[in-house]
Amino acid sequence: MSPALVLDTGALIALDRNDRATWALLRVAADDSAIMQVPAGVIAQGWRDGARQVLLSRALRHCDEVPLDGQTARVAGLLLGKSRTTDVIDATVALTANALNRTVDTVILTSDPGDIKLLAEALGSPIRVETV
Repeated sequence: MSPALVLDTGALIALDRNDRATWALLRVAADDSAIMQVPAGVIAQGWRDGARQVLLSRALRHCDEVPLDGQTARVAGLLLGKSRTTDVIDATVALTANALNRTVDTVILTSDPGDIKLLAEALGSPIRVETV
């Protein structure tokens, strides 16, 4: 069975640019009915014009959108302090993956693994990170 996937903005951009390798990962996960999640802030970072982003729109249909509520925002802020990083959206990606990883093997798809790895370490989470 495929691991659960959490996509960050770099993964959405890769999908939008029709990156074959990223699409292949998404297709395999979809075929295996794997969980695929995208935090709402990630969508905000990658979304510009739905009329032109047909591929991104198609990809998002396979993903669950994870909202950013007040409690998650507070936990993200604490995580940023602990990890000494500054990107709120990266923190929500790490938190989303950490929550999933409690029940299913989880991989974060990212184009910038550095901060994601720092955030995962600060969580003490064995989240896998794959660069796209």
